[in-house]
Amino acid sequence: MNLRRFLLTLGPGILFASTAIGTSHLVQATRAGAEYGYALLWAILAANIAKYPFFEFGTRYANATGTSLIAGYRTFGKWASWTYLILTALTCAFVMGGVGIVTAAFLDNLFGASQMLGMNATPHVAVITFSGCVGILLIGRYAALDKVIKAISLVLLIGTVSATVGALLHTPLSAVPPAPVGFNPWRGAEFTFLIALLGWMPSAVDLSPWVSIWTLERYRQTGFTPRLKEALREFNLGYAFCIVLAICFLLLGALLLRTNATALPQGTAAFAAGIIGLYTDVLGPWSAPFVGSAAFAAMLGTCIACLDGFSRSFSHGISALRDAPVNTGHERASLVLISLGALLLIIAFPDDIRTLLDLGNILSFCIAPPSALAMLILVTRKAFPQSARPQRWLRWTAYLGLAFLLGLTLLFLSSLLN
Repeated sequence: MNLRRFLLTLGPGILFASTAIGTSHLVQATRAGAEYGYALLWAILAANIAKYPFFEFGTRYANATGTSLIAGYRTFGKWASWTYLILTALTCAFVMGGVGIVTAAFLDNLFGASQMLGMNATPHVAVITFSGCVGILLIGRYAALDKVIKAISLVLLIGTVSATVGALLHTPLSAVPPAPVGFNPWRGAEFTFLIALLGWMPSAVDLSPWVSIWTLERYRQTGFTPRLKEALREFNLGYAFCIVLAICFLLLGALLLRTNATALPQGTAAFAAGIIGLYTDVLGPWSAPFVGSAAFAAMLGTCIACLDGFSRSFSHGISALRDAPVNTGHERASLVLISLGALLLIIAFPDDIRTLLDLGNILSFCIAPPSALAMLILVTRKAFPQSARPQRWLRWTAYLGLAFLLGLTLLFLSSLLN
């Protein structure tokens, strides 16, 4: 492997990983371990396997065609572009609301705003958070995003793996109590949590076009287009990063919370303090400011990446609909509108962080099957370059993954009617 070529390629996969490791890993996977021990480890692994082809297709399509998946949707007809824009509009506020409130909660905890003011200051801190994220993207664009995310990802990987190893040395795996008596992930509130966990694990399927957009942006930034094999290797590195950290966060929740019968607090700032406590219990009280800074940085990276992904998606979607070049003015307007929509949701759910996260997760999971089907058609039809089409094992993984997502979605929707 040529190191120079790899470094020129490195970027989109790490951006994807940073987007994924926010709420789905830091929050949802930790909750799964804290409430059910290892009982939902299978769900985390199944979601990562089932969704892998569809995220990989983002890199594959961009590298082979020089266009984004959103431009590919336009080839189905204008109805496909309209559908994508409408679904993106429906989900973006919930996704950004969930990501934004968690990011603001960690910033609130880091500086003790709620504690000093004697009130829940997280919604006010969210205004500062979104203002900062929008400013970074308006000024620095992709180059700033790329540099920030790479630094944050390295710190988070080292810190999380170290904390997990420390937790394993402190508490044996056998000490974790089993799931609560009567636990059944296929009914009631437990099934709702299962769907919420799978919705953003490792991320929402409908966010796969972001991978294709970031891939193209990286090529423009460096002036270098790697071979398909090199591009996929870089993406796979980011995806492996996602899987490792998902398992780590579930283990931290199980070893440090489930073992001690400790529940994560419901309030926003207190919730962030509970997550940070997972690390400080292992590393010691001295680590609290460093861990708090790293956790906030991780969520900040996710928040910036999600804002960038959504704004670019709207811009690319509008340009595809009009059969016109991408207009950066649409990106700037989208950044502001998305942030305002997310802030309105945060104001509506100022104290119940889990409700906002679960709403976003469930909505993302329910629109995953049509998104996955569209991507599968794009990379397997005759118009797609023969040399870049997915191998047989990847196609079969995609078929099985689509069946998995569709089956669970139908099961969930039917449970709502009963």
